Amino acid sequence: MSETVELDRASDPQAVRGYAYYDWAKSAFETSVTVAVLPVWFAYLFLKANGLTTTIGSIDFTGDAIWSFSVSGAALLVAILSPSFGVIADRRAIKMWWLKILTYVGAGGTVLLAIAPLLPINTQWVWLMVMFVIANVGLNGASVFYNALLPHMGTDDEMDAISNKAFAYGYLGGGILLAVHLGMVMLLTGNWVVPLVLASSGIWWYGFALLTFKWVPEPPIENEMEALTIVESAKLALSEIRKTLSEVSKFKTLFLYMLAYFFFIDGINTVTALGGIYGPVVLGIGTVFLMIAILMVQIIAAPSAILFTRISEKVGTKQALTISLVGWVVLCFAALAFAPLELEKHDQHDIMYEWDAEEGAYKVTVSSAAPSLAQKIEFSDSEFNEQEWVKEWEEFLPIIKDKYVTEYELFDWQWETTDGEVYAKSVSATSESLIEGGVLSSFSDSRFSVSVLDEDGVTHTSNVGIDHPTSLGDGALDFIPATARSYVWEPLGLSVGIQFIILGMAMGSVLGGSQGLARSLFGQMVPETRSAEFFGFFGFFGKVAALLGPLIYGIMTVMFDSRVGILSIAILILTGALILRGVDVEQGRLDAQAEDARNRGLA
Repeated sequence: MSETVELDRASDPQAVRGYAYYDWAKSAFETSVTVAVLPVWFAYLFLKANGLTTTIGSIDFTGDAIWSFSVSGAALLVAILSPSFGVIADRRAIKMWWLKILTYVGAGGTVLLAIAPLLPINTQWVWLMVMFVIANVGLNGASVFYNALLPHMGTDDEMDAISNKAFAYGYLGGGILLAVHLGMVMLLTGNWVVPLVLASSGIWWYGFALLTFKWVPEPPIENEMEALTIVESAKLALSEIRKTLSEVSKFKTLFLYMLAYFFFIDGINTVTALGGIYGPVVLGIGTVFLMIAILMVQIIAAPSAILFTRISEKVGTKQALTISLVGWVVLCFAALAFAPLELEKHDQHDIMYEWDAEEGAYKVTVSSAAPSLAQKIEFSDSEFNEQEWVKEWEEFLPIIKDKYVTEYELFDWQWETTDGEVYAKSVSATSESLIEGGVLSSFSDSRFSVSVLDEDGVTHTSNVGIDHPTSLGDGALDFIPATARSYVWEPLGLSVGIQFIILGMAMGSVLGGSQGLARSLFGQMVPETRSAEFFGFFGFFGKVAALLGPLIYGIMTVMFDSRVGILSIAILILTGALILRGVDVEQGRLDAQAEDARNRGLA
């Protein structure tokens, strides 16, 4: 076996930097777009167009459920193609060519997200979903060929360092751009800020990917086959896939690891992909707090990736990976306990009524953090119809009046603003008409909170809707956040924004280790002569997992609620960690070396 070890080639520092810069490039999409900015904007436009839910068929879907299904759709497209891509890439020198093409698709789809405001309000969220799917296809497809380059970048002993270095570049690059975007969101005003953030992410991705295209050479292919037609390529891919699957007995360790990887990467990718929509929809996190939390992930994940390299040197790659997976399970259970603090002050509510002595009437104002009213007529069997509610109580609500249109068209309801400030209008109402007349009680079934400040200017009467983020008790697992709020968050005075930032810091501490070591461990057990083929399956398992995780989350959310969806993800990660215990890494390395020796005529 000694001669098989010599098949590995030492790394080229410039090529390794070029390889790492692709992580730097694409992390702009994975952080600023996928997690920090786009989910919040999607949730805002979805709620503005539909209210809390929209009906497809006869089923009511929330924004985070639809988002999770769109992530699954993108993963399905790539999962179907990944094995075929891998098989052909091992026979033809096309890894870098496909990496370029799919980068164009992904970065282009990201830039096109920015034109959503030019569309009608009821199609803006649909456009975002479609472009997000296209960009995800580019990202996930490019990752198949990007990951397949790893075994060619250096020796097995260098694999942990190279893989984790690339992820560290990604966390650092994504964090730098996210910090710039955070500054833009906080300091700039105007409807063009968010589209500019999204477009710049696509430009960043493409621009830094050029360094990868320049510095990373196409891995050599021995006995390269001639170009094939599409039909011939498909037939070859199918035959080779069947062959690979028939070799399970030859690569038992590798396939067992792929099974473990299927479960734990499913959970990890689902958390990272849906955390940005879970925060705004379920917890009511604002854009700034969400971006700060994701920035914490990036800042901590970069040194964490290097730290886990050191840990793996002492305890081994498998054991270091297991430590990070245990951390993920703990974090998922912790996420169940997050909850906004109960509203105690008048000015904490979405809609506020205050007595104006000069006007002799109550003045209504809107919190800057309040969500917009839905603008599209919604015909569904749901118990609460937001548009009908607004229409019934329009006299008392801060809406633009006299702009109703005919049935089946759009309502133009929205919060009134003047020069960026919330517009305050007076309503001719007494305390009795607001409280006893049914206005306050009508909020019970909504997603809004309301408060009436009494004429003494001190005491207030309030009501919080059942779908407001602070309302707990109707979900299957709501006893967990309710208990944590009573005994932890409220005594410590920690708002849900601070809670989410703490989660981001904790995620960063395990993210670098789990992603980098998972890829490295696989690379150590893959035959270099069949790297794209097996990384195609690696990508297939990863993308099917990326399909399954959000799908499970979406189903659990529709059937129960979002917290049950998070619990299901924790179970997936735990299952993968348990299967990983049975993986014999050294035997997997020996199997790969033997296969390389056979393919190169050295055995």
